[in-house]
Amino acid sequence: MHIDAICETNGKGWLIWAAQCPGAFARGATENEALAKLPGDVRRFLHWAGEPAGDITVTPGAPIESSLHTEDADSDLLLEADCAPMTEADYAAAKLLVLKSARDFCALFESIPNPDISPRVPRTSFYGPVPRTPREMYDHTNHTTAYYMAAFGIPFENMPDLYANRLQALAEIEDREELLTGKVCTASDGERWTLRKLLRRFLWHDRIHARAMWRTAAPLWGSAVADPFGFR
Repeated sequence: MHIDAICETNGKGWLIWAAQCPGAFARGATENEALAKLPGDVRRFLHWAGEPAGDITVTPGAPIESSLHTEDADSDLLLEADCAPMTEADYAAAKLLVLKSARDFCALFESIPNPDISPRVPRTSFYGPVPRTPREMYDHTNHTTAYYMAAFGIPFENMPDLYANRLQALAEIEDREELLTGKVCTASDGERWTLRKLLRRFLWHDRIHARAMWRTAAPLWGSAVADPFGFR
């Protein structure tokens, strides 16, 4: 499998995307460190998605300078692939993955004996305190849904259950058939969005916080903690 790597940096760290594999990404202090990690995350993502991986070759693109906190995986990038139109079949396949991601996120969270404790030390990031406990990670991941919907001009009130919330968000999106054309929407903060970017961001954001959740809980409770994303 050939992967075109989109490489972002702010001079403090690197965030690298797999263009052909929505949701797969790697971070590193240097470009080479992040590039070395990318094939592994592509394999994990494809295994999770039920797709064969085979040999993976990576071709890095020219570095993209960012003013955001890429070392914390912050990105507002609209990839070229994000702007391609979607057929109804394209959307249906992507929707299945986005819903699977939500189900697996919930399964991981629900397997944790006590989601309110964490060995992680308090830390702040560009958006404030970093979620430390599995419950904080779950709530943070779920609450971003309304933020995503606002980018498309859709008023949305988050529900407490992540899977139900995801279903409702997609139902709202499906009322906007023009989004299948690759229409670009601009949020109030200036970030540009398309339907493909939204679906990618659901997968990406789930994986960021599912990985953190699993790494927080697994050392405390071992195999009692589910690993639906294949982080082990």
